[in-house]
Amino acid sequence: HFLELGNLHKKYDTVKILTCLMFHIFKLIGSGAAAQVVTSRGTHGDYLTIQLGSALGAVFGIFVARGVSGAHLNPVYSLSLCVLGRHPWKKLPLYSLSHLVGAFLGAATVYLQYYDAIQTFSGGELLVAGPNATAGIFCSYPADHLSFWGGLVDQVVATALFLLCCVALEDQRNGPLPDGLHPVLVGALILTMGVSMGSNCGFPLNPARDLGPRLFTFVAGWGEEVFKAGGGWWWVPIVAPFVGGLLGTLTYELLIEAHHQTTPQKEKKSRRTILGSGFKGLNNTYSRTKTYEILM
Repeated sequence: HFLELGNLHKKYDTVKILTCLMFHIFKLIGSGAAAQVVTSRGTHGDYLTIQLGSALGAVFGIFVARGVSGAHLNPVYSLSLCVLGRHPWKKLPLYSLSHLVGAFLGAATVYLQYYDAIQTFSGGELLVAGPNATAGIFCSYPADHLSFWGGLVDQVVATALFLLCCVALEDQRNGPLPDGLHPVLVGALILTMGVSMGSNCGFPLNPARDLGPRLFTFVAGWGEEVFKAGGGWWWVPIVAPFVGGLLGTLTYELLIEAHHQTTPQKEKKSRRTILGSGFKGLNNTYSRTKTYEILM
C-alpha cells in the first residue's frame, strides 16, 4: 500500500510527482562528486569520494522526498512494486517521467556549476572517450575490458541484488527498524554496490538516472557519440536493470517473504501497541519503518 498523508495527497498527486523529480536532482549529487574528481584530475577526490557522493545524495534525497511521494529510488523499483500489486500501474508512467526529467535537470545543473572546470579540463572540446573525456561524469560507459554480454550480466546481477536488498529493508516481518534508519541503510547499500560492482560500467542501476543525463549530454554538445560509444552501449543500462530488478524482487518474494511464519492475530495487535509507544505506530499517518513504500 502506498503511503498517503491524508486526503491532501489523494487530491494532489502532482505534488508526489514533483517531489520525485526533486529527489532525482538530489541524487545527482553523485555527478557533482564525479565532476569534481574528473576536472581536478584526481587532486580533489578519488573513486571512493564519487561513491560517497552517490550514496549520500540518495540518503538526503530520500529524507527530502519520502514524506510526500514515498521517494521512489527509480523506475525499476516502481515497476517491481506494480508487479507485486503494491503500487498502482496508472502512476508508473508519471513517476518514470518525473525521474527522467529530474535526472535531466540534475545533469544540467551539474554542467552549469562545473562549466568552467569542464571547459578548462577538456580544452573546450566535449569528448566521450579519451584522457580528456567528460561525458562519463553524467552517465555510464563500459570499461575497455567489458564485452557486451559482460555488461549485460553485470547490470542484471547488480540490479537484482540491489532490489532484493531494498525489498528486504521494507519487509516489516524481517524485523522493524527505527524511523529514519532506512534512508541511511539505502545509502550504505548504494555505497556497497559502488565499491564492489562499480569498475565495469559505474553501476548505473537506474534507467532514468542514466538516460536523463545521456539525453542532456546529447543536446549540450557531446553529440550522437553518447549513443554510439561502447558499440551502442546506451540501451544496456536502460533495459538490463528492469530485468535484474524484477529478478531480485521475485527472488526475495519466493525465497524469503513467502516463508515468513504467520503471526497470530493477538500477537500482531500487541506488537502494534508496543511499537506505537515512543514511535509513530503502524496505524498512524506516518509509519515508523517507512522510507519509500510499506511492503505488507
